[in-house]
Amino acid sequence: MEEMQLKICLSDYEPKDVIRIIREWTELTQKEFGKSIGKAERTIQDYEAGRSRYYIDTLYKIAEVHNIEIVITKK
Repeated sequence: MEEMQLKICLSDYEPKDVIRIIREWTELTQKEFGKSIGKAERTIQDYEAGRSRYYIDTLYKIAEVHNIEIVITKK
């Protein structure tokens, strides 16, 4: 399967929006997305609502599991 690339400019979004954008890009529900990366649906909800912080290892896991390259830039 070919790796796909998703580019997100950090200055355009808040951290909570980054997880939502990636999840929507994968076309998965919060429950499906969470299960795919070993997180609970509630955890994904908390990330997207800004109630909980995620770390770079979460982004690495998402990239690995979904075979995507996540490019985060800053203007």
